[in-house]
Amino acid sequence: MPTRNREIDACPGVLATHQAADGAVARVRVPGGQLTAAAFATISAGAAELGDGTIELTSRANLQVRGLSDGAALSTRLGDAGLLPSATHERVRNILASPLTGRDGSTDVRPLVTTLDRTLCARPRLADLPGRFLFAIDDGRGDVAWLGADVSALLTSEDSAAILLGGQDRGLRTPLDGVVDTMLACAEAFLTFRTTEWRVAELTNGPDRIAALACPEGHLQDVECPEGHLHGMGPGRVGQADGLVSLVAGAPLGWLDRAQAAALVDTAAPLVVTPWRGIVVADLTPARADEMAGRLRETGLLLDPDAPLARVTACTGRPGCAKALADVRADAAPVPDTTLPVHWSGCARRCGRPRGRVVDVIATGNGYTTTVGDS
Repeated sequence: MPTRNREIDACPGVLATHQAADGAVARVRVPGGQLTAAAFATISAGAAELGDGTIELTSRANLQVRGLSDGAALSTRLGDAGLLPSATHERVRNILASPLTGRDGSTDVRPLVTTLDRTLCARPRLADLPGRFLFAIDDGRGDVAWLGADVSALLTSEDSAAILLGGQDRGLRTPLDGVVDTMLACAEAFLTFRTTEWRVAELTNGPDRIAALACPEGHLQDVECPEGHLHGMGPGRVGQADGLVSLVAGAPLGWLDRAQAAALVDTAAPLVVTPWRGIVVADLTPARADEMAGRLRETGLLLDPDAPLARVTACTGRPGCAKALADVRADAAPVPDTTLPVHWSGCARRCGRPRGRVVDVIATGNGYTTTVGDS
């Protein structure tokens, strides 16, 4: 990973928005992707009344509101809804978690997400983390542990976890009740070593140095980390262990329009934003799931894993991004003869590109080039 040449962290938040070609952009952090129906309704109303009406889903399971006319009004709304628990730490609350955790029979890591978020916000020094620094808590299925987080916890049993640093295993293990303290000790160690680096992978020998500093002798064990891979949960219907149903709805190209956001609000169900730019509509009775699936499909949300756009994403492109060389959202389409995810980019920066092996379609100013590669 190359070291970034900008010393100023321009990663947007809600209190510090980014000025794009189409107006101000606010990024709403959603730890673990978990949202109540009321919280999503607040974000949706803010996008419709203060922005351009769309909601962008990011690969970190956060939400972006674009074209803002009044960022201060949005921050007030989100604060009143409890979505800004810390003004000093709001841009560093980047926490991925297994989207179906605790619902399909897996160990529930949602309490760990809550504790990590609360403890992170309570440590003043950690407000200095870069806005791109990423935590992940994986319930053992291997779906988010390998998505490029700086510090990941991967459950290896019901009462223990492996801590990965920059996507690398250095034999660091902790009991479940030590996960949060160990993860934050690693984040503090990163700040100790950091000069201009934004990510653990940018530090020379970063994982080794952080592991050695963050954890007392005896926490390092020669235990092999389980093999992990990128699952990339797609659209569909998932049965829960309690007999209820979750619907995984894909957002075409990673964006929700006004009608789609309104339909999700109308479900009145708990929602989970996924790192694959989808929304889990959870805890539905089977009959309610049938009803809601029809409504969501009517708005263009993807419920079929074989839908042509189910594995296609795109950056903002023109006219929203001044660096883009094409209107990629208008041009984006499936690429024939591939089962890989396809990402359309308006320039060589490839913003929003999924992790792993991807077909990249990149605007050049004179058409597009298509390549296949790993992140």
